[in-house]
Parts: sequence; C-alpha cells; structure tokens
Amino acid sequence: MNWRAPLLALTLAALPVAAQAQAQTRSQAQATEAASISNSIFGAPDPADFAFGAFQRGYFLTALELALPRAEQGDAAAQTLIAEIYSKGLGVAQNVERAAGWYQLAANNGDKLAIFELGMLYQDGSGVTQDRDKAAALFRQAADKGYAPAKYNLALLHVEGIYADPSLTAAAALMKEAADADLPEAQYDYGSMLIEGAGVAPDAAAGARYIGLAAEHDLIAAQIDYATLLYLGQGIERDIEAAAGWYEQAAEGGNPVAQNRLAKLVAVGEGTALDLETAAMWRALARRQGLSDPSLDRLLVSIPPDALARAEERARFWPSTPPSIETIARIPTTPNVFGPPLPAPTDMENAPSRVVLPNGITNAKPPQPTPAAAPAETEPTEPATTEPAQNP
Repeated sequence: MNWRAPLLALTLAALPVAAQAQAQTRSQAQATEAASISNSIFGAPDPADFAFGAFQRGYFLTALELALPRAEQGDAAAQTLIAEIYSKGLGVAQNVERAAGWYQLAANNGDKLAIFELGMLYQDGSGVTQDRDKAAALFRQAADKGYAPAKYNLALLHVEGIYADPSLTAAAALMKEAADADLPEAQYDYGSMLIEGAGVAPDAAAGARYIGLAAEHDLIAAQIDYATLLYLGQGIERDIEAAAGWYEQAAEGGNPVAQNRLAKLVAVGEGTALDLETAAMWRALARRQGLSDPSLDRLLVSIPPDALARAEERARFWPSTPPSIETIARIPTTPNVFGPPLPAPTDMENAPSRVVLPNGITNAKPPQPTPAAAPAETEPTEPATTEPAQNP
C-alpha cells in the first residue's frame, strides 16, 4: 500500500499542468483560426518595411542603408525606394542618372511606380536620352498594372495623338478610370470633357460633380471653374455665395484670375459684403501678376483716395497685415488715475467759502483780486478787538 500514495500524489500534481497545456493549445488554435478568417477577408498582412518606415520619417540615409541589401537581392520595392532617394537628392547628392538605373532595375522586376517614373524620365529626357515613344510604352505598361497617374498621362497622349493613337474616346475612358481613383487632375479634366462632350456623351451635371471633387482637393484651376459653374448655375444649382467662396479660396492661393473675379463680386456686393477697399486690394494683386481689367476699374472709380491708399498698402504686404498705428504699442505719457478726479490745489473756485480757524472763529472767503485794481478793502465781520483771520 505504500507505493500507491506517492503515485496518487504524482497524478494529482500533474493534473493542473496538463490542463494548462491543453488550454494553451486550444488558445493557439483559436488564434490561428481567427487569423485565417481575417486573411480570407482582408488579405494577408504585408511584412513590416523598416526601410520605408525610415523614409517616411525623414531618416533617408538609414532608409538607404536598410534598402540596399534587399535591393541587391532583387527586391523591387527597395530598388524603387533607392531610386526615389537619388532622384530627389534626399540625404544624398541628387543623381538622376543613378536614379534612372535603379528605376530600370525595379521596372524590370515589375514595380508599377518605377515603370511610371522611368517613363517620366524618358519623356523629359532627364538622366536618360529623351524618347517619347518609350515613355508612352512605359505609361501604357504602368496603366495596365492599374497605376492611376500612368492612366492620366496615357490619356493625355491619346488627346495629343502623336505618341499614342489619336482617340478622344480612349482618352475619356482612361481619364475616367484615373478620376475614379481619386486623382484630382483627372477629375478636373474628365469633368471638362463631360461638359464639352469630348469623347463622351455631354453631361453637365456629372461634369460639375467631377470638377467639384477636384476643387475639394485644392486644385486651383478646378476651384475657379467650379466657382464659375456655381455662379452661372451650369450643371448645378446657382449659388452666388458659394461661388464667391470658391473664388476667394483660389484668390488666396495666389491665382490672378480668381483675384480679379473676386474683386468684381466684392466691388458690387454680389454674394459677399460690398467693400471697395478690399476689392481694390484684390485688383492690385491681380495687376501685380499682369492681369488688368477695365470693367473692374470702372466699378472702383468712386473709391475714396484714402481707401485706395490703404488697399495698395494691404496688397503690398499681402498676405501679411501691413504695419499701422493700430498695431504699434503706445507708451502712456500720464499715470493712470483711479477714482474720481480731485480739484487742483490752486483752484480757488473749489475752496471753502468760510475759513475755520484753530480757535473756532470763522471768516468769509476773501474776494478774488483782478489785474485792473488792487483788492478792495472790506469791513471785518467780527469786532475790531478780534484777531484777524488767517488763510491756512
């Protein structure tokens, strides 16, 4: 019987360990199943790219150091990253020729960004011999891989009709794909094609909508055209206040056309408050960039000279506020007085009419002397034996 007790104790001690191992195995199985479900829905997560992370944070030399070993092993993403660093001179001396070499290696490995950027180099003749035909072929290759900027550039080549087949229909189809990929330039151009019916059936409402999307992406040309559509009510409900707002946003971006058109609205108070001085400021800014408008000059013919001078000063310092007397701190020349003001010591009008002497005797206030005559003598109010009153 003695051997059973140790065996029973050993069995009881092993039970918690076995249960713990079983629970751990079950937890791992559940985690594996959850990861499998997530991957089936969202796709497998990409491994961490430390080189790109360093690049995003501005540690370009670190990114280069981390990317080089991977690039030498044929990693297309690392090769493209190195090409970007040399192309833009980030942390290293700019070297477009070396960048072109890395772009070529990455393009050979199928990287769509590298294919597009290499096409841009061939189109401009930067770092390589200019070859527009090769550039068009590279744009087509990147567009086939779904790269939106390549689709946009290829669409422009179809419109140009020299290095690609002249076809507005093909251009509109590619432009729409790039616009639906949220590329502002494509949204603006495709919206214009819809309004004009170039390569696609005319649709003013859809055209205004695409141009509005480009305007919301801060594309100044789109902001101006969208403001005009709102002002005219073309393809969209007329809204002069919204038009003035878009003109103002483009004007603050420095566009002279927007500055000129905003000045006209402000000069007559259409869609915004009437303010001749502000209108003259916008006119001066547009003139500075070579845009003059006689019709705007007629609207501002009645502006006062002082308001015109202030407008010119505002334009000279724009977008900063011009220095003026209101913005200069004033040094006080007199001390601050708290409470009601007290009469001056020499103000005889505020002196008491009767003087109280230390011994309790009072005396009337003496009359004021005049420059023309000596003070008049008055009879004392008290007996002659009384001591004369003294003014304290």
